[in-house]
Amino acid sequence: MMIRPEERAEEVAVFVDNGFSGGNTDRDGFQKMMRQIGQGSIRKIIVYRLDRISRSLSDFVSILDILKSHGVQFVSSQESFDTSTPYGEMIVKILMVFAEFERRSIIERITQAYAHRSELGIYMGGRRPYGFSLICTEIHGIKTKMLDPLDTEIGHIRYIFEMYAREGVTLRRLMDSLIKRGMLPQEGSWSSAKLSAIIQNPIYVMADNSIYEYYTNRSCRIVSDISAFDGIHGVQLYGKTKHKTEDMSDMKIVVMPHAGIIPAALWLACQKKIVKNKQIGNAVSNTTSWLGGRIRCKKCGRVMRVAKGSMHTDGSYTRYLGCTGKSHNRICDGVKVPVYAESLENMVYGLIAQKLTTLKDVRRNIPNTGNALNQVKNRISEIRAAKEKLVDFMLQDSVEPDMLQLLNGRAEKLSAEQQALYEKMEELENHETELMRVTGLYGKWKNASYEEKKAVAALLIDRIYIQEDGTTEVVWNI
Repeated sequence: MMIRPEERAEEVAVFVDNGFSGGNTDRDGFQKMMRQIGQGSIRKIIVYRLDRISRSLSDFVSILDILKSHGVQFVSSQESFDTSTPYGEMIVKILMVFAEFERRSIIERITQAYAHRSELGIYMGGRRPYGFSLICTEIHGIKTKMLDPLDTEIGHIRYIFEMYAREGVTLRRLMDSLIKRGMLPQEGSWSSAKLSAIIQNPIYVMADNSIYEYYTNRSCRIVSDISAFDGIHGVQLYGKTKHKTEDMSDMKIVVMPHAGIIPAALWLACQKKIVKNKQIGNAVSNTTSWLGGRIRCKKCGRVMRVAKGSMHTDGSYTRYLGCTGKSHNRICDGVKVPVYAESLENMVYGLIAQKLTTLKDVRRNIPNTGNALNQVKNRISEIRAAKEKLVDFMLQDSVEPDMLQLLNGRAEKLSAEQQALYEKMEELENHETELMRVTGLYGKWKNASYEEKKAVAALLIDRIYIQEDGTTEVVWNI
């Protein structure tokens, strides 16, 4: 220890932070020491090694400035220097540069190792996903763990997806149903947030071509080969994003060794529903109109909410529409004329009746979910990716004419194969179903209940825009 003879009679305080890295200044012993420095009760700090106080150059320079302002000397017994001299202060800063370099190198190596192991489909630790246990295995010669289904919890997972996919089932209703049936998690309790996380987790899906396309369309980096999307195995999504769901460019998807649980079509249906519900938000849970949440101000794009006027002598109310961009956000002048909810409902009611008439006999193909069709789709995706690469290469200025001719020939062959595959896909898609369930309401639309009207509107109508002059524009989903 660097305690001089004349200092040995003075009081010595010891500050210890076991289990904390020098890269973390938010530790009890360190903070207690800094408080005493501020109080003027410390005049010298002695550490065993420089990186015991901090491994961050910026943090350490700040600490030195604080020590200097309070007249506190800094001594490292292992490196044999102190800051009471300009030379000692210079050496400290030089050594801190190397400490910072070492810290960053360690972080980079850990990050690269994590990325490499994750791309091999190796389980990267953390809390196990609900529905699985962890069993020991070996992947690419590396001893690790993999997910293994737990029968009881897997039953809960299937119920969660199947129930949520039903019309009118919200996360809250799903939670109530699970509790009522006694389908409780072994730890903690259900919440809307927990159920939302489960529904959005691709680790449960039986990943096939549709899942490959789902993430490709969102710019997610696909690590696994397309052939791995076989409709059997689950996938893991890595990375943290602050972007919208449609932008996953800073994330990657890897096919894992465990078998998926939820069919791709069901998983995708739940994703569509949960994203739509997020977009609608709390503002659209308006029960005063079966069109609630779909009506928007054309000028500002904000939701128009239904409000009640004063009560009439017969006990009824006049319902009118108001722009939340005006009433809540103060960014819009709103609609210039009164828009009454009943008049709008009557008009849209008639438009839906006309729409149901045109859709009554319309059919659509349902793709065969068998392995043969999935392989065809995978090959079509491969060809599309190969053609994109060819186009990029052909656009380069350095491509010779002879090579360009060969590339054109290759592109024509790929196009011919792609066309043949499309024809094959059409042959496999030989089952038909009704375009919509709601067309069954055609015969009883005039007597449809509030919930039935709301369900039909949700399926048929994307948005209803109200212009400043009160005119209406209906944007259909179909």
